[in-house]
Amino acid sequence: MICSRYCYLGYITVGRKGIIFIDFDITLGSFYSVERYCPSGISAKLWHRTGLDGDPDLQFLLSGGDLLKVRSSNWKKTRFYKLREDCKTLWYESHKTVRASNPTFCVDDIATVRQGRHTEGLRKHTDDKVESRAFSILFKSRRKNLDLIASSEEEAKQWVTGLEKLMSNMGKLTQQQKTEHWIFNCMRKADKDRNNKMCLKELKSFMHHINIEVDDAYAQTVFEKCDQSKCGFLDGKEIEHFYEILTDREEIGTIYEKYAKTGGMMNAEDLLNFLITEQREAVDLNHALTLINKYEPDSSAKEKKMMSKDGFMMYLHQPECLIFNPAHRSVYQDMTQPLNHYFISSSHNTYLMEDQLKGPSSTEAYIRALLKSCRCVELDCWDGSDDEPVIYHGYTLTSKILFKDAIKAIKDYAFKTSEYPVILSLENHCSVEQQKIMAQHMISILGSALVTKPLGDQIPTGFPSPEELKGRFVIKGKRLNKLEDSFTTKANSTEDIVSEEEESGDDEEEEDQKPKESKTLKLAKELSDIVIYCKSVHFNGFEDAKDNLSFYEMSSFKEGKSVKLAEESANQYIHHNVDKLSRIYPAGMRTDSSNYNPVPLWNSGCQIVALNFQTQSLEMDVNQGRFLPNGQSGYILKPAYLRDRASEFDPITLTRGGWLQHKTFHVMVISAQQLPKVNPKKTSIVDPLVRVEIYGVNSDVATKETEPVENNGFNPSWNARFQFDVYVPELALVRFVVEDHDTTSSNEFVGQYTLPFTSIQRGYHHVPLVNKNGDRLPSAGLFVHTMILDDESQ
Repeated sequence: MICSRYCYLGYITVGRKGIIFIDFDITLGSFYSVERYCPSGISAKLWHRTGLDGDPDLQFLLSGGDLLKVRSSNWKKTRFYKLREDCKTLWYESHKTVRASNPTFCVDDIATVRQGRHTEGLRKHTDDKVESRAFSILFKSRRKNLDLIASSEEEAKQWVTGLEKLMSNMGKLTQQQKTEHWIFNCMRKADKDRNNKMCLKELKSFMHHINIEVDDAYAQTVFEKCDQSKCGFLDGKEIEHFYEILTDREEIGTIYEKYAKTGGMMNAEDLLNFLITEQREAVDLNHALTLINKYEPDSSAKEKKMMSKDGFMMYLHQPECLIFNPAHRSVYQDMTQPLNHYFISSSHNTYLMEDQLKGPSSTEAYIRALLKSCRCVELDCWDGSDDEPVIYHGYTLTSKILFKDAIKAIKDYAFKTSEYPVILSLENHCSVEQQKIMAQHMISILGSALVTKPLGDQIPTGFPSPEELKGRFVIKGKRLNKLEDSFTTKANSTEDIVSEEEESGDDEEEEDQKPKESKTLKLAKELSDIVIYCKSVHFNGFEDAKDNLSFYEMSSFKEGKSVKLAEESANQYIHHNVDKLSRIYPAGMRTDSSNYNPVPLWNSGCQIVALNFQTQSLEMDVNQGRFLPNGQSGYILKPAYLRDRASEFDPITLTRGGWLQHKTFHVMVISAQQLPKVNPKKTSIVDPLVRVEIYGVNSDVATKETEPVENNGFNPSWNARFQFDVYVPELALVRFVVEDHDTTSSNEFVGQYTLPFTSIQRGYHHVPLVNKNGDRLPSAGLFVHTMILDDESQ
């Protein structure tokens, strides 16, 4: 019963003249002729392209096999796993008697597959001898890892290789392809009797699956309109007709008709007119011809250099037509500036998976943060048993992990997402003896990637650049002497007394300005010597820092202190951060690992604004949006006025200067597509509304929202127009958030997308949506139109 109006096979496209009825996910790159899934009278066509067709690893997954599932040293059980025919879902048997059916999970939900004993569970609960047969499936959500052991090394490799191929092909699909797959799967679920036909009851079930609530009268009307044979069910061409009604994008059709001036179609000149007028692109006719050749599915139209409505639809679903500027997907900023000239994606208490009182600590938390392009991670170090330092949140019930295991995980995953330097922020509570072990572990595990002396042969007078530090680790911590002393023959003691890190005194009241007696600890020379560019020192005021501190001596500020400085002394804070690094961390009272607003600190030039990456929050959405561009490198070059020692910029008073570039931002929220249910187990359909939020300097902060649309998460429409004034665009971020409206309680989160104002494309664009974890919702999105106008009076 599953059909497609047009389906995509790499560069092979089947348009309306060749309808394909499929039951095999096109992630494979091919379709199989499986007659039992095709409506009678319609023959399925077999198409191939270079890809996974006939791939032995894929065939292996489809056949399935027994794997040993590992949960603990005492819980290791054999389970049968296999890939379903949709090539998107993995099924495995469960012996739980309470289950109505065996569980499944989607390939889309997999974050990564690791071969070997590379999770805490496998290292703790299995022996070295199973190393070659072990592998793990890690998920994007907070779902627990799936630790597995195959019967042979060859089988383990086939599982890993096959799953990686599936994930890679899935990632190459366009948004429209993902939408079609989702619809096909919902159709399959609705076809209860598996007869490849759709009765009225099944049609209503299908509509519910795709998040549309329709009354009986409307469902009856749609059904009768498509049931041309008057036989009481839809089959073949009738299902095709229903699909066309369902997926018709009236709003895109209206745009197409406006510019299709050549016999009802777009020729290259028409398309060019659209690109220049609506999209504000500086392109020529050759570019329009390239788009037609690339995206037009109808061969006859392509030969005539024309773009059909289907081709136009396909073009608007391409990554280049998302709202995020495609030129910003790779590193495009100057990476040769000093390190302190960048905002640096930073994590607080990185080792925690949950709260700060009794939550688990895990090396997985470091891996997740690093894979999200975090470039500064924190390690709270304490004496452990067997002379091995441990990491945990001191004086709490949080679990402990070995320091050396954390360093190994950091080494393995530091440069998977970004090749730019990682800062290891040490909060050191260890004895001298275990500090020496910490130093030994970092030197032996990180090797030549660890910065153990200044770059070059001269005494440094400023920070090296991210480019110069590419692939390197920089230690932030206490140091016994000045960096300059390492260039002299002056003897240093093997240990000495230093004050503890600022965060160690987190119980102190910020409002109390009386001097406090600092806690101290003995510092081992071995650990001190590998602190090069980030020496931790206490902050005694801007003047003291300017007069007495070297460039590499940096302070950490509790959020309350830093927010106060940002509000009362923003310009001084900016000047301080032109020369030095500043790290901000959450207040100690945030035992639930909640977050603070990072925006005012960025506005004051603070580079290392550390957030709790383990906590889903609006603040983390904004943080991920800030670091979305520049290749997700974790480094964003600060605007010129935050790098200028003579800058007069103040984000509070906002006097005139080069930073003041008044823009009028027009955004029309047109529609949404395939919004997920907030709770899949509930029968209710979402009532979506869209809110557009602006973050930046105080004058730019604003929010506006649409009215809710009742009972339609599939294709709600608003056509709501909003206007915003943005005065400092280089610091502004735009957040699109979708919520399920509720009249009796708080609205529920559906999805969001945040990006810098300067990364917004003008014109008609789709906005992808991500879930609370920051992972892409495969089929969901918004369709908007944007305009950014300059203030001509400037």
